[in-house]
Amino acid sequence: MLLQGCVYLPHTATVYDEKCDVHYREMSLQPYQVAQFAGSCNHRDCAYLLVALGAVSAASAIVSGSIVVAGNLVYWFEKQGQCVASAVTS
Repeated sequence: MLLQGCVYLPHTATVYDEKCDVHYREMSLQPYQVAQFAGSCNHRDCAYLLVALGAVSAASAIVSGSIVVAGNLVYWFEKQGQCVASAVTS
């Protein structure tokens, strides 16, 4: 039996918007494998391990997803400000 433990972490990238002629940041969720469990286990131990891995993965997706949503909202406002400033100076 082979089990993999994954977590989700926020990742920030810089994107260029041709319309406004500005660079802005954008966040996304990236999965990362943190553990790989191989070997034999009895039914109860495997069930506990699967539940723990599922709980950690779900918790990381919820927390990191919230960070990504909040971060993208802030970056969107920042982009709008840069776009207006770019239009005023042009």
